[in-house]
Amino acid sequence: MNTPKVFESEYRFCLILWEHEPIKSGELVILCKEQLGWKSSTTYTVIKRLSERGVLKNENTIVTSLVSKDEVQAAEIDELVEKKFDASLPTFIAAFTKHRKVTEKELDEIQQIIDGFRKGGSV
Repeated sequence: MNTPKVFESEYRFCLILWEHEPIKSGELVILCKEQLGWKSSTTYTVIKRLSERGVLKNENTIVTSLVSKDEVQAAEIDELVEKKFDASLPTFIAAFTKHRKVTEKELDEIQQIIDGFRKGGSV
Protein backbone atom coordinates (compact mmCIF):
# COMPACT_ATOMS: atom_id res chain seq x y z
CA MET A 1 0.00 0.00 0.00
CA ASN A 2 1.30 3.45 -0.86
CA THR A 3 1.32 5.94 1.97
CA PRO A 4 -0.97 8.86 1.17
CA LYS A 5 0.71 12.25 0.73
CA VAL A 6 0.56 14.44 3.83
CA PHE A 7 1.30 18.11 3.24
CA GLU A 8 3.11 20.35 5.75
CA SER A 9 0.12 21.86 7.56
CA GLU A 10 -1.55 18.44 7.59
CA TYR A 11 1.63 16.96 9.07
CA ARG A 12 1.53 19.48 11.94
CA PHE A 13 -2.09 18.43 12.50
CA CYS A 14 -1.09 14.75 12.42
CA LEU A 15 1.60 15.35 15.05
CA ILE A 16 -1.15 16.46 17.41
CA LEU A 17 -3.35 13.53 16.43
CA TRP A 18 -0.57 10.94 16.88
CA GLU A 19 0.19 12.30 20.34
CA HIS A 20 -3.43 12.21 21.56
CA GLU A 21 -5.24 9.51 19.60
CA PRO A 22 -7.82 8.19 19.82
CA ILE A 23 -9.38 11.60 20.38
CA LYS A 24 -12.79 13.18 19.99
CA SER A 25 -12.94 15.57 17.07
CA GLY A 26 -14.11 18.37 19.37
CA GLU A 27 -11.04 17.93 21.56
CA LEU A 28 -8.88 17.93 18.44
CA VAL A 29 -10.47 21.25 17.41
CA ILE A 30 -9.45 22.75 20.77
CA LEU A 31 -5.87 21.45 20.49
CA CYS A 32 -5.53 22.73 16.92
CA LYS A 33 -6.79 26.14 17.98
CA GLU A 34 -4.28 26.25 20.87
CA GLN A 35 -1.27 24.82 19.02
CA LEU A 36 -1.85 25.85 15.41
CA GLY A 37 -4.15 28.86 15.71
CA TRP A 38 -6.76 27.15 13.53
CA LYS A 39 -10.48 27.89 13.42
CA SER A 40 -12.75 24.93 14.07
CA SER A 41 -13.84 24.91 10.42
CA THR A 42 -10.20 24.50 9.33
CA THR A 43 -9.71 21.52 11.63
CA TYR A 44 -12.90 19.83 10.43
CA THR A 45 -11.89 20.45 6.81
CA VAL A 46 -8.49 18.82 7.41
CA ILE A 47 -10.12 15.86 9.20
CA LYS A 48 -12.46 15.38 6.21
CA ARG A 49 -9.65 15.74 3.65
CA LEU A 50 -7.31 13.31 5.45
CA SER A 51 -10.16 10.86 5.98
CA GLU A 52 -10.92 10.89 2.25
CA ARG A 53 -7.25 10.19 1.49
CA GLY A 54 -7.02 7.30 3.97
CA VAL A 55 -4.71 9.00 6.48
CA LEU A 56 -7.20 8.87 9.34
CA LYS A 57 -10.68 7.75 10.20
CA ASN A 58 -13.41 9.65 12.00
CA GLU A 59 -16.03 7.30 13.39
CA ASN A 60 -18.66 8.58 15.80
CA THR A 61 -16.55 11.72 16.33
CA ILE A 62 -13.52 9.65 17.41
CA VAL A 63 -10.48 10.38 15.25
CA THR A 64 -7.67 7.83 14.85
CA SER A 65 -4.82 7.58 12.39
CA LEU A 66 -4.58 4.92 9.71
CA VAL A 67 -0.99 5.89 8.85
CA SER A 68 1.84 6.14 11.36
CA LYS A 69 4.32 8.96 11.78
CA ASP A 70 7.10 6.61 10.63
CA GLU A 71 5.20 5.74 7.46
CA VAL A 72 4.60 9.40 6.60
CA GLN A 73 8.23 10.33 7.27
CA ALA A 74 9.53 7.39 5.23
CA ALA A 75 7.27 8.29 2.28
CA GLU A 76 8.45 11.90 2.43
CA ILE A 77 12.12 10.86 2.45
CA ASP A 78 11.53 8.41 -0.42
CA GLU A 79 9.89 11.16 -2.47
CA LEU A 80 12.69 13.62 -1.68
CA VAL A 81 15.46 11.18 -2.61
CA GLU A 82 13.61 10.15 -5.77
CA LYS A 83 12.87 13.67 -7.01
CA LYS A 84 15.91 15.65 -5.90
CA PHE A 85 18.73 13.08 -5.86
CA ASP A 86 17.90 10.78 -8.79
CA ALA A 87 16.87 8.05 -6.33
CA SER A 88 20.48 7.83 -5.10
CA LEU A 89 20.79 7.37 -1.34
CA PRO A 90 24.58 8.03 -1.37
CA THR A 91 24.01 11.32 -3.23
CA PHE A 92 21.35 12.30 -0.70
CA ILE A 93 23.63 11.50 2.26
CA ALA A 94 26.53 13.40 0.68
CA ALA A 95 24.32 16.46 0.18
CA PHE A 96 22.83 16.17 3.66
CA THR A 97 26.21 16.02 5.37
CA LYS A 98 28.01 18.54 3.15
CA HIS A 99 27.06 21.54 5.28
CA ARG A 100 26.25 19.78 8.53
CA LYS A 101 28.67 18.48 11.14
CA VAL A 102 28.06 14.81 11.85
CA THR A 103 28.98 13.77 15.38
CA GLU A 104 30.83 10.61 16.29
CA LYS A 105 27.68 9.36 18.02
CA GLU A 106 25.64 9.89 14.85
CA LEU A 107 28.29 8.10 12.78
CA ASP A 108 28.19 5.17 15.21
CA GLU A 109 24.39 5.02 14.97
CA ILE A 110 24.52 5.13 11.16
CA GLN A 111 27.15 2.38 11.14
CA GLN A 112 24.93 0.21 13.35
CA ILE A 113 22.06 0.67 10.88
CA ILE A 114 24.32 -0.28 7.95
CA ASP A 115 25.68 -3.30 9.82
CA GLY A 116 22.14 -4.42 10.60
CA PHE A 117 21.16 -4.27 6.92
CA ARG A 118 24.29 -6.14 5.87
CA LYS A 119 23.36 -8.95 8.24
CA GLY A 120 19.93 -9.17 6.63
CA GLY A 121 18.09 -7.41 9.41
CA SER A 122 16.46 -4.05 9.66
CA VAL A 123 16.49 -1.12 12.01
